[in-house]
Amino acid sequence: MTTPSRNSGTERSRFPRASSFALAALSGILQVLVFPRFGFIWLAPIAVVPLLIACAREDRWGARFRAGWVAGAIYWGGVCYWIYDVMHSYADLSAVGAGAIFVSFYVAKGLYLAVFSAVAGPLMKRPWAIPVVAAVWVSFEGLHQYLAFTWLQLGNAAIDMPLLPSLVPLTGIYGPSFVLAMLNVAVAVVLLRRSWRETAWLAPLALLIFLPLLPDETEPSETVRLVQPNVHPDELRSGGWDYARHSEHLARMAALSSTEAASKDPTPPALVVWPEYPVPAYYSADGKMQAYLRDLATKVDAPIIFNSIEHGGPDGKQPLNSALVVDERGKLLSRYDKMFLVPFGEFVPWPFSLFVAKITLEAGNFHPGSSVVVTDVGGHRVGTFVCYESVFLRGVREFARQGAEVLVNISNDSWYGASAARHHHLLIARMRALENGRWLLRATNDGITSVIDPAGRVAASLPSFEQDVLVARFNYRTEMTPFTRFGQWFLWLCWIVTAGSLFAVWRRRVPLS
Repeated sequence: MTTPSRNSGTERSRFPRASSFALAALSGILQVLVFPRFGFIWLAPIAVVPLLIACAREDRWGARFRAGWVAGAIYWGGVCYWIYDVMHSYADLSAVGAGAIFVSFYVAKGLYLAVFSAVAGPLMKRPWAIPVVAAVWVSFEGLHQYLAFTWLQLGNAAIDMPLLPSLVPLTGIYGPSFVLAMLNVAVAVVLLRRSWRETAWLAPLALLIFLPLLPDETEPSETVRLVQPNVHPDELRSGGWDYARHSEHLARMAALSSTEAASKDPTPPALVVWPEYPVPAYYSADGKMQAYLRDLATKVDAPIIFNSIEHGGPDGKQPLNSALVVDERGKLLSRYDKMFLVPFGEFVPWPFSLFVAKITLEAGNFHPGSSVVVTDVGGHRVGTFVCYESVFLRGVREFARQGAEVLVNISNDSWYGASAARHHHLLIARMRALENGRWLLRATNDGITSVIDPAGRVAASLPSFEQDVLVARFNYRTEMTPFTRFGQWFLWLCWIVTAGSLFAVWRRRVPLS
Protein backbone atom coordinates (compact mmCIF):
# COMPACT_ATOMS: atom_id res chain seq x y z
CA MET A 1 0.00 0.00 0.00
CA THR A 2 1.34 3.44 -0.96
CA THR A 3 1.80 6.04 1.74
CA PRO A 4 0.66 9.53 0.68
CA SER A 5 3.49 12.03 0.27
CA ARG A 6 3.87 14.75 2.87
CA ASN A 7 3.81 17.27 0.05
CA SER A 8 0.89 15.82 -1.87
CA GLY A 9 -1.70 17.95 -0.13
CA THR A 10 -4.08 14.95 0.03
CA GLU A 11 -3.98 14.50 3.76
CA ARG A 12 -4.78 16.86 6.61
CA SER A 13 -1.85 18.22 8.55
CA ARG A 14 -1.53 17.17 12.14
CA PHE A 15 0.42 20.34 12.93
CA PRO A 16 -1.17 21.81 16.09
CA ARG A 17 -3.20 24.94 15.38
CA ALA A 18 -1.86 26.64 18.52
CA SER A 19 1.67 26.18 17.19
CA SER A 20 0.67 27.87 13.93
CA PHE A 21 -0.67 30.87 15.81
CA ALA A 22 2.38 31.03 18.07
CA LEU A 23 4.73 31.03 15.07
CA ALA A 24 2.60 33.66 13.34
CA ALA A 25 2.60 35.88 16.42
CA LEU A 26 6.38 35.54 16.69
CA SER A 27 6.73 36.56 13.04
CA GLY A 28 4.58 39.65 13.58
CA ILE A 29 6.68 40.68 16.57
CA LEU A 30 9.96 40.14 14.72
CA GLN A 31 8.78 42.33 11.85
CA VAL A 32 7.94 45.13 14.28
CA LEU A 33 11.42 44.86 15.81
CA VAL A 34 13.04 45.41 12.40
CA PHE A 35 12.03 49.08 12.33
CA PRO A 36 12.52 52.10 14.63
CA ARG A 37 12.45 52.57 17.52
CA PHE A 38 14.06 49.16 17.73
CA GLY A 39 15.83 49.17 14.37
CA PHE A 40 17.11 45.57 14.49
CA ILE A 41 17.56 45.43 10.71
CA TRP A 42 19.48 42.15 10.99
CA LEU A 43 16.13 40.53 11.79
CA ALA A 44 14.76 41.38 8.34
CA PRO A 45 16.13 38.21 6.62
CA ILE A 46 14.48 35.97 9.25
CA ALA A 47 11.46 37.89 10.54
CA VAL A 48 8.97 36.09 8.28
CA VAL A 49 10.50 32.62 8.79
CA PRO A 50 8.18 31.49 11.62
CA LEU A 51 5.09 32.34 9.58
CA LEU A 52 6.49 30.58 6.50
CA ILE A 53 7.15 27.43 8.55
CA ALA A 54 3.59 27.50 9.84
CA CYS A 55 2.29 27.91 6.28
CA ALA A 56 4.41 25.03 4.98
CA ARG A 57 3.27 22.67 7.73
CA GLU A 58 -0.40 23.60 7.68
CA ASP A 59 -2.48 22.05 4.89
CA ARG A 60 -5.72 23.78 5.85
CA TRP A 61 -6.04 27.07 3.96
CA GLY A 62 -8.35 28.50 6.61
CA ALA A 63 -5.82 27.84 9.36
CA ARG A 64 -3.08 29.46 7.26
CA PHE A 65 -5.36 32.44 6.63
CA ARG A 66 -6.01 32.92 10.34
CA ALA A 67 -2.34 32.51 11.23
CA GLY A 68 -1.38 35.12 8.65
CA TRP A 69 -4.05 37.40 10.03
CA VAL A 70 -2.50 37.12 13.48
CA ALA A 71 0.95 38.02 12.11
CA GLY A 72 -0.40 40.88 10.01
CA ALA A 73 -2.48 42.38 12.81
CA ILE A 74 0.46 42.30 15.22
CA TYR A 75 2.76 43.88 12.64
CA TRP A 76 0.43 46.71 11.63
CA GLY A 77 -0.65 47.34 15.20
CA GLY A 78 2.99 47.40 16.28
CA VAL A 79 4.36 49.80 13.66
CA CYS A 80 1.28 52.05 13.56
CA TYR A 81 0.51 52.14 17.28
CA TRP A 82 0.61 55.95 17.08
CA ILE A 83 -2.76 55.97 15.29
CA TYR A 84 -4.54 55.51 18.62
CA ASP A 85 -3.00 58.64 20.13
CA VAL A 86 -3.69 60.70 17.01
CA MET A 87 -7.36 59.70 17.08
CA HIS A 88 -7.69 60.16 20.84
CA SER A 89 -5.72 63.40 21.21
CA TYR A 90 -6.60 65.24 18.00
CA ALA A 91 -9.86 63.77 16.69
CA ASP A 92 -11.74 64.29 19.97
CA LEU A 93 -12.55 60.59 20.27
CA SER A 94 -12.91 58.89 23.62
CA ALA A 95 -10.41 56.22 24.56
CA VAL A 96 -12.99 53.61 23.59
CA GLY A 97 -13.73 55.25 20.24
CA ALA A 98 -10.06 55.74 19.38
CA GLY A 99 -9.36 52.17 20.42
CA ALA A 100 -12.15 50.91 18.17
CA ILE A 101 -10.70 52.80 15.19
CA PHE A 102 -7.23 51.49 15.92
CA VAL A 103 -8.39 47.88 16.27
CA SER A 104 -10.41 48.18 13.05
CA PHE A 105 -7.29 49.47 11.30
CA TYR A 106 -4.89 46.69 12.24
CA VAL A 107 -7.51 43.97 11.82
CA ALA A 108 -8.21 45.22 8.28
CA LYS A 109 -4.53 45.61 7.36
CA GLY A 110 -3.83 42.13 8.69
CA LEU A 111 -5.95 40.73 5.87
CA TYR A 112 -3.08 41.26 3.41
CA LEU A 113 -0.79 38.90 5.27
CA ALA A 114 -3.72 36.54 5.85
CA VAL A 115 -4.29 36.12 2.11
CA PHE A 116 -0.54 35.89 1.51
CA SER A 117 -0.31 33.03 4.01
CA ALA A 118 -3.23 31.17 2.49
CA VAL A 119 -1.63 31.42 -0.94
CA ALA A 120 1.96 30.75 0.18
CA GLY A 121 1.18 27.38 1.81
CA PRO A 122 1.05 25.18 -1.32
CA LEU A 123 3.83 27.21 -2.96
CA MET A 124 6.13 26.53 0.00
CA LYS A 125 5.92 22.83 -0.89
CA ARG A 126 7.38 23.33 -4.34
CA PRO A 127 11.11 23.13 -5.19
CA TRP A 128 10.91 26.66 -6.64
CA ALA A 129 9.46 28.11 -3.42
CA ILE A 130 12.32 30.55 -2.78
CA PRO A 131 11.82 32.89 -5.77
CA VAL A 132 8.08 32.35 -6.15
CA VAL A 133 7.03 32.93 -2.53
CA ALA A 134 9.28 36.02 -2.53
CA ALA A 135 7.43 37.27 -5.62
CA VAL A 136 4.11 36.67 -3.87
CA TRP A 137 5.37 38.64 -0.86
CA VAL A 138 6.29 41.62 -3.04
CA SER A 139 2.97 41.36 -4.90
CA PHE A 140 1.04 41.84 -1.68
CA GLU A 141 3.34 44.61 -0.46
CA GLY A 142 2.71 46.47 -3.69
CA LEU A 143 -1.06 46.30 -3.22
CA HIS A 144 -0.97 48.45 -0.08
CA GLN A 145 -0.32 51.67 -2.01
CA TYR A 146 -3.47 51.15 -4.06
CA LEU A 147 -5.79 50.31 -1.16
CA ALA A 148 -6.31 53.19 1.29
CA PHE A 149 -3.10 53.18 3.38
CA THR A 150 0.52 52.14 3.07
CA TRP A 151 3.52 52.59 5.34
CA LEU A 152 6.69 50.55 5.91
CA GLN A 153 7.70 47.65 3.68
CA LEU A 154 10.26 44.94 4.38
CA GLY A 155 12.62 46.56 1.87
CA ASN A 156 12.80 49.76 3.94
CA ALA A 157 15.12 47.87 6.30
CA ALA A 158 17.66 47.55 3.46
CA ILE A 159 18.50 51.27 3.26
CA ASP A 160 21.46 50.82 5.65
CA MET A 161 22.46 47.30 4.60
CA PRO A 162 25.40 46.42 2.35
CA LEU A 163 24.75 45.75 -1.37
CA LEU A 164 20.94 45.93 -1.29
CA PRO A 165 20.70 49.74 -1.62
CA SER A 166 22.43 49.47 -5.02
CA LEU A 167 19.42 47.48 -6.24
CA VAL A 168 16.94 50.26 -5.42
CA PRO A 169 17.64 52.62 -8.37
CA LEU A 170 16.91 49.67 -10.67
CA THR A 171 13.84 48.08 -9.06
CA GLY A 172 12.60 50.54 -6.48
CA ILE A 173 11.98 49.29 -2.96
CA TYR A 174 10.58 46.05 -4.37
CA GLY A 175 14.02 44.64 -5.21
CA PRO A 176 15.29 44.69 -1.61
CA SER A 177 11.93 43.39 -0.40
CA PHE A 178 12.26 40.50 -2.85
CA VAL A 179 15.80 39.65 -1.77
CA LEU A 180 14.93 39.77 1.93
CA ALA A 181 11.85 37.64 1.29
CA MET A 182 14.00 35.12 -0.60
CA LEU A 183 16.35 34.88 2.37
CA ASN A 184 13.39 34.30 4.69
CA VAL A 185 12.06 31.51 2.48
CA ALA A 186 15.52 29.95 2.19
CA VAL A 187 15.94 29.87 5.98
CA ALA A 188 12.49 28.31 6.31
CA VAL A 189 13.37 25.68 3.69
CA VAL A 190 16.53 24.76 5.59
CA LEU A 191 14.69 24.55 8.93
CA LEU A 192 12.06 22.35 7.31
CA ARG A 193 14.89 19.97 6.31
CA ARG A 194 14.20 20.21 2.64
CA SER A 195 16.80 19.41 -0.02
CA TRP A 196 19.79 21.73 0.07
CA ARG A 197 19.52 21.94 -3.73
CA GLU A 198 16.53 24.24 -3.35
CA THR A 199 18.77 26.94 -1.88
CA ALA A 200 20.55 27.16 -5.26
CA TRP A 201 17.96 29.82 -6.10
CA LEU A 202 20.04 32.18 -3.94
CA ALA A 203 23.05 31.91 -6.26
CA PRO A 204 22.01 34.86 -8.49
CA LEU A 205 22.27 37.14 -5.45
CA ALA A 206 26.05 37.02 -5.96
CA LEU A 207 25.48 39.32 -8.94
CA LEU A 208 24.61 42.14 -6.53
CA ILE A 209 28.31 42.92 -6.19
CA PHE A 210 28.37 43.97 -9.86
CA LEU A 211 25.66 46.62 -9.50
CA PRO A 212 26.79 50.23 -10.07
CA LEU A 213 28.03 52.09 -7.04
CA LEU A 214 25.68 54.61 -5.48
CA PRO A 215 26.39 58.30 -6.19
CA ASP A 216 28.76 59.94 -3.73
CA GLU A 217 28.54 63.73 -3.93
CA THR A 218 30.90 64.92 -1.24
CA GLU A 219 30.88 68.61 -2.22
CA PRO A 220 27.37 69.77 -3.14
CA SER A 221 27.32 73.39 -4.24
CA GLU A 222 23.75 74.71 -3.81
CA THR A 223 22.48 76.11 -0.49
CA VAL A 224 19.04 75.52 1.00
CA ARG A 225 17.40 76.93 4.14
CA LEU A 226 14.88 74.53 5.69
CA VAL A 227 12.77 76.20 8.37
CA GLN A 228 11.50 74.15 11.35
CA PRO A 229 9.06 76.37 13.33
CA ASN A 230 8.09 73.78 15.99
CA VAL A 231 4.44 74.78 16.27
CA HIS A 232 2.56 72.30 18.42
CA PRO A 233 -0.95 71.44 17.16
CA ASP A 234 -2.35 72.05 20.64
CA GLU A 235 -1.64 75.77 20.14
CA LEU A 236 -4.17 75.83 17.34
CA ARG A 237 -6.72 73.65 19.11
CA SER A 238 -6.58 75.73 22.27
CA GLY A 239 -7.95 78.73 20.41
CA GLY A 240 -4.77 80.72 20.93
CA TRP A 241 -4.03 81.29 17.23
CA ASP A 242 -5.41 84.82 16.97
CA TYR A 243 -4.19 87.69 14.79
CA ALA A 244 -1.49 88.73 17.25
CA ARG A 245 -0.17 85.18 17.55
CA HIS A 246 -0.27 84.79 13.78
CA SER A 247 1.72 88.01 13.25
CA GLU A 248 4.26 86.97 15.87
CA HIS A 249 4.70 83.63 14.19
CA LEU A 250 5.22 85.13 10.73
CA ALA A 251 7.84 87.49 12.16
CA ARG A 252 9.63 84.50 13.65
CA MET A 253 9.46 82.62 10.33
CA ALA A 254 10.99 85.62 8.58
CA ALA A 255 13.82 85.79 11.12
CA LEU A 256 14.56 82.07 10.77
CA SER A 257 14.54 82.34 6.99
CA SER A 258 16.79 85.39 6.83
CA THR A 259 18.92 86.70 9.70
CA GLU A 260 19.23 83.50 11.73
CA ALA A 261 19.96 81.42 8.64
CA ALA A 262 22.52 83.98 7.43
CA SER A 263 24.25 83.89 10.82
CA LYS A 264 24.86 80.19 10.27
CA ASP A 265 25.90 80.52 6.64
CA PRO A 266 25.83 83.82 4.69
CA THR A 267 25.86 82.01 1.33
CA PRO A 268 22.86 83.19 -0.75
CA PRO A 269 20.38 80.29 -0.82
CA ALA A 270 19.02 78.66 -3.95
CA LEU A 271 15.81 77.83 -2.06
CA VAL A 272 14.05 78.64 1.20
CA VAL A 273 11.62 75.90 2.23
CA TRP A 274 8.89 76.06 4.85
CA PRO A 275 7.11 72.94 6.09
CA GLU A 276 3.53 71.82 6.02
CA TYR A 277 2.21 72.79 9.44
CA PRO A 278 -1.09 73.60 11.20
CA VAL A 279 -1.09 77.35 10.69
CA PRO A 280 -4.03 78.91 8.82
CA ALA A 281 -2.41 80.20 5.62
CA TYR A 282 -4.70 81.05 2.71
CA TYR A 283 -2.30 82.64 0.26
CA SER A 284 -4.60 83.27 -2.70
CA ALA A 285 -7.31 84.83 -0.52
CA ASP A 286 -5.01 86.85 1.73
CA GLY A 287 -3.43 90.00 0.30
CA LYS A 288 -1.41 90.58 3.48
CA MET A 289 0.12 87.10 3.21
CA GLN A 290 1.04 87.78 -0.40
CA ALA A 291 2.70 91.06 0.53
CA TYR A 292 4.53 89.43 3.43
CA LEU A 293 5.99 86.69 1.22
CA ARG A 294 6.86 89.20 -1.48
CA ASP A 295 8.86 91.25 1.01
CA LEU A 296 10.53 88.20 2.53
CA ALA A 297 11.48 86.68 -0.84
CA THR A 298 13.04 90.00 -1.84
CA LYS A 299 14.91 90.20 1.46
CA VAL A 300 16.43 86.70 1.23
CA ASP A 301 16.76 87.05 -2.58
CA ALA A 302 15.60 83.47 -3.09
CA PRO A 303 12.50 81.51 -4.10
CA ILE A 304 10.34 80.31 -1.20
CA ILE A 305 8.39 77.04 -1.10
CA PHE A 306 5.54 77.03 1.40
CA ASN A 307 2.23 75.40 2.32
CA SER A 308 -1.19 76.97 1.88
CA ILE A 309 -4.84 75.98 1.94
CA GLU A 310 -6.17 76.80 -1.51
CA HIS A 311 -9.52 76.06 -3.14
CA GLY A 312 -10.54 74.20 -6.26
CA GLY A 313 -12.44 71.09 -7.26
CA PRO A 314 -15.51 70.96 -9.51
CA ASP A 315 -17.15 73.95 -7.84
CA GLY A 316 -13.96 75.86 -7.05
CA LYS A 317 -14.78 75.80 -3.35
CA GLN A 318 -13.17 72.55 -2.17
CA PRO A 319 -10.15 73.03 0.14
CA LEU A 320 -6.82 71.81 -1.22
CA ASN A 321 -3.60 71.10 0.66
CA SER A 322 -1.19 72.93 -1.61
CA ALA A 323 2.52 73.57 -2.06
CA LEU A 324 3.23 76.98 -3.58
CA VAL A 325 6.43 78.47 -4.96
CA VAL A 326 7.19 82.18 -5.26
CA ASP A 327 10.31 83.51 -6.96
CA GLU A 328 12.93 85.81 -5.43
CA ARG A 329 10.64 88.80 -6.03
CA GLY A 330 7.58 87.15 -4.58
CA LYS A 331 5.86 86.33 -7.86
CA LEU A 332 3.82 83.12 -7.73
CA LEU A 333 5.48 80.50 -9.93
CA SER A 334 3.37 77.41 -9.31
CA ARG A 335 0.86 75.59 -7.17
CA TYR A 336 0.77 71.85 -6.59
CA ASP A 337 -2.30 70.34 -4.92
CA LYS A 338 -1.69 67.25 -2.83
CA MET A 339 -2.94 64.17 -4.69
CA PHE A 340 -2.66 61.45 -2.02
CA LEU A 341 -4.65 62.43 1.05
CA VAL A 342 -4.26 61.05 4.57
CA PRO A 343 -7.15 58.89 5.84
CA PHE A 344 -8.63 60.45 9.01
CA GLY A 345 -6.34 63.46 8.60
CA GLU A 346 -7.47 65.11 5.37
CA PHE A 347 -10.49 62.97 4.67
CA VAL A 348 -12.52 60.68 6.89
CA PRO A 349 -13.66 57.49 5.16
CA TRP A 350 -17.31 56.60 5.38
CA PRO A 351 -18.84 55.40 7.70
CA PHE A 352 -16.28 56.82 10.17
CA SER A 353 -17.13 60.31 8.92
CA LEU A 354 -20.43 60.01 10.77
CA PHE A 355 -18.74 60.24 14.15
CA VAL A 356 -15.02 61.07 13.80
CA ALA A 357 -14.17 64.72 14.39
CA LYS A 358 -11.69 66.69 12.34
CA ILE A 359 -7.99 66.38 13.10
CA THR A 360 -6.60 69.19 10.94
CA LEU A 361 -8.43 72.41 10.18
CA GLU A 362 -10.32 71.04 7.22
CA ALA A 363 -10.13 67.27 7.78
CA GLY A 364 -12.85 65.36 6.06
CA ASN A 365 -13.23 68.11 3.46
CA PHE A 366 -9.98 68.18 1.49
CA HIS A 367 -10.17 67.52 -2.24
CA PRO A 368 -7.27 65.70 -3.94
CA GLY A 369 -5.24 67.34 -6.66
CA SER A 370 -5.19 65.90 -10.15
CA SER A 371 -1.70 66.37 -11.59
CA VAL A 372 2.00 66.56 -10.79
CA VAL A 373 3.61 70.01 -10.99
CA VAL A 374 7.33 70.54 -11.62
CA THR A 375 8.43 74.15 -11.21
CA ASP A 376 11.14 76.04 -13.11
CA VAL A 377 13.17 77.84 -10.44
CA GLY A 378 16.30 79.78 -11.31
CA GLY A 379 17.04 77.67 -14.39
CA HIS A 380 16.41 74.38 -12.60
CA ARG A 381 13.36 72.20 -12.08
CA VAL A 382 11.95 71.46 -8.61
CA GLY A 383 9.34 68.89 -7.61
CA THR A 384 7.51 69.40 -4.30
CA PHE A 385 5.24 66.82 -2.70
CA VAL A 386 3.38 67.08 0.58
CA CYS A 387 3.93 65.02 3.75
CA TYR A 388 2.38 61.54 3.57
CA GLU A 389 2.81 61.46 -0.22
CA SER A 390 6.36 60.26 0.42
CA VAL A 391 5.01 56.73 0.99
CA PHE A 392 3.71 56.48 -2.59
CA LEU A 393 6.72 55.60 -4.70
CA ARG A 394 4.76 55.81 -7.94
CA GLY A 395 3.75 59.39 -7.12
CA VAL A 396 7.21 60.65 -6.11
CA ARG A 397 8.75 58.94 -9.13
CA GLU A 398 6.46 60.97 -11.40
CA PHE A 399 8.09 64.24 -10.26
CA ALA A 400 11.54 62.95 -11.25
CA ARG A 401 10.21 61.46 -14.49
CA GLN A 402 8.79 64.84 -15.45
CA GLY A 403 12.16 66.48 -14.97
CA ALA A 404 12.52 67.48 -11.31
CA GLU A 405 16.24 67.93 -10.59
CA VAL A 406 15.68 68.04 -6.82
CA LEU A 407 12.81 66.71 -4.71
CA VAL A 408 11.27 68.72 -1.88
CA ASN A 409 9.05 67.19 0.81
CA ILE A 410 7.17 69.61 3.05
CA SER A 411 5.73 67.75 6.02
CA ASN A 412 4.06 68.07 9.39
CA ASP A 413 4.85 65.12 11.64
CA SER A 414 3.74 66.84 14.84
CA TRP A 415 0.63 64.66 15.02
CA TYR A 416 2.94 61.71 15.67
CA GLY A 417 4.16 63.20 18.94
CA ALA A 418 7.29 61.49 20.23
CA SER A 419 6.37 58.15 18.63
CA ALA A 420 8.54 56.21 16.21
CA ALA A 421 6.36 57.34 13.29
CA ARG A 422 8.53 60.38 12.56
CA HIS A 423 11.55 58.06 12.23
CA HIS A 424 9.51 55.75 9.97
CA HIS A 425 8.61 58.72 7.79
CA LEU A 426 12.24 59.75 7.40
CA LEU A 427 13.18 56.15 6.55
CA ILE A 428 10.53 56.11 3.84
CA ALA A 429 11.69 59.46 2.41
CA ARG A 430 15.25 58.18 2.20
CA MET A 431 14.06 55.33 -0.02
CA ARG A 432 12.35 57.80 -2.39
CA ALA A 433 15.60 59.75 -2.79
CA LEU A 434 17.52 56.56 -3.53
CA GLU A 435 14.96 55.23 -6.01
CA ASN A 436 15.16 58.37 -8.12
CA GLY A 437 18.79 59.36 -7.56
CA ARG A 438 17.81 62.81 -6.35
CA TRP A 439 18.66 65.04 -3.42
CA LEU A 440 15.59 65.28 -1.21
CA LEU A 441 15.05 68.41 0.90
CA ARG A 442 12.69 67.67 3.77
CA ALA A 443 11.25 70.56 5.79
CA THR A 444 9.06 69.55 8.73
CA ASN A 445 7.15 71.42 11.42
CA ASP A 446 8.91 69.88 14.41
CA GLY A 447 11.27 67.25 12.97
CA ILE A 448 12.91 65.40 11.47
CA THR A 449 13.99 68.19 9.09
CA SER A 450 16.69 66.71 6.84
CA VAL A 451 18.68 66.87 3.65
CA ILE A 452 18.96 63.43 2.03
CA ASP A 453 21.51 62.69 -0.67
CA PRO A 454 20.86 60.65 -3.87
CA ALA A 455 22.17 57.51 -2.14
CA GLY A 456 19.50 57.79 0.56
CA ARG A 457 21.92 58.98 3.23
CA VAL A 458 20.98 61.75 5.66
CA ALA A 459 23.51 64.48 4.88
CA ALA A 460 22.23 66.95 7.49
CA SER A 461 19.33 67.16 9.93
CA LEU A 462 17.84 69.03 12.89
CA PRO A 463 16.74 67.46 16.17
CA SER A 464 13.01 67.18 16.76
CA PHE A 465 10.98 69.60 18.89
CA GLU A 466 13.32 72.53 18.41
CA GLN A 467 12.66 75.79 16.56
CA ASP A 468 15.54 76.23 14.17
CA VAL A 469 16.64 76.50 10.55
CA LEU A 470 18.79 73.95 8.75
CA VAL A 471 21.25 75.49 6.31
CA ALA A 472 22.74 72.78 4.14
CA ARG A 473 24.08 71.98 0.68
CA PHE A 474 22.62 69.97 -2.18
CA ASN A 475 23.01 69.53 -5.94
CA TYR A 476 20.62 69.49 -8.87
CA ARG A 477 20.73 66.23 -10.83
CA THR A 478 19.34 65.38 -14.25
CA GLU A 479 20.35 61.72 -14.66
CA MET A 480 17.40 59.32 -14.49
CA THR A 481 17.61 55.98 -12.71
CA PRO A 482 16.10 52.90 -14.40
CA PHE A 483 13.33 53.03 -11.79
CA THR A 484 12.51 56.62 -12.70
CA ARG A 485 12.44 55.72 -16.41
CA PHE A 486 10.52 52.46 -16.25
CA GLY A 487 8.58 52.67 -13.01
CA GLN A 488 7.21 49.65 -11.14
CA TRP A 489 8.29 47.06 -13.68
CA PHE A 490 9.59 44.76 -10.95
CA LEU A 491 6.26 44.81 -9.13
CA TRP A 492 4.46 43.95 -12.37
CA LEU A 493 6.91 41.08 -12.89
CA CYS A 494 6.13 39.78 -9.40
CA TRP A 495 2.40 39.99 -10.13
CA ILE A 496 2.93 37.95 -13.31
CA VAL A 497 5.04 35.34 -11.48
CA THR A 498 2.42 35.11 -8.71
CA ALA A 499 -0.42 34.59 -11.19
CA GLY A 500 1.59 32.07 -13.19
CA SER A 501 2.65 30.03 -10.17
CA LEU A 502 -0.88 29.86 -8.80
CA PHE A 503 -2.12 28.73 -12.21
CA ALA A 504 0.60 26.05 -12.32
CA VAL A 505 -0.41 24.78 -8.87
CA TRP A 506 -4.05 24.69 -9.95
CA ARG A 507 -3.20 22.79 -13.15
CA ARG A 508 -1.39 20.16 -11.08
CA ARG A 509 -4.52 19.80 -8.97
CA VAL A 510 -2.76 20.83 -5.78
CA PRO A 511 -5.55 22.59 -3.87
CA LEU A 512 -5.09 25.45 -1.42
CA SER A 513 -6.45 23.26 1.33
